[in-house]
Amino acid sequence: MRPRGRPKKYRIVKLDPKISKFSPRGKPGRPDEVELKMDEFEALRLADYQGLSQKEAAKSMRISQQTFSRILARARNLIAKGITTGSAIRIQGGQYVISSREQK
Repeated sequence: MRPRGRPKKYRIVKLDPKISKFSPRGKPGRPDEVELKMDEFEALRLADYQGLSQKEAAKSMRISQQTFSRILARARNLIAKGITTGSAIRIQGGQYVISSREQK
C-alpha cells in the first residue's frame, strides 16, 4: 500500500550536529527519549542560534515560511517536553539533505 497524500520534500540542512543525543544527569535508569528530526534541529539552529528571520531561514532550507514556522514550533515543543519531563533528546531522522552550497 502506497503512502497517501503529497510526498514530503527533502529539507536542506547545512550542519550535521556534533552530538546526536542529550541526556539528563542525575536521573536513575534509562530516561524516556524525545526524537528531534534533522530539519527541526536545523530550524532551531537558524532561528534561535543564528537569529535569522523565519523568511531568511526558510529560504536557506528551501521551504516556505509557513512550513518553516510549523517545523520550528514542533521543534520548540519537543525540546520543552524533553527538558520538562527529564527525557533524553535524540537528533536523528527526517527527510533531509546535507548541503553547504548557497542558494542563488
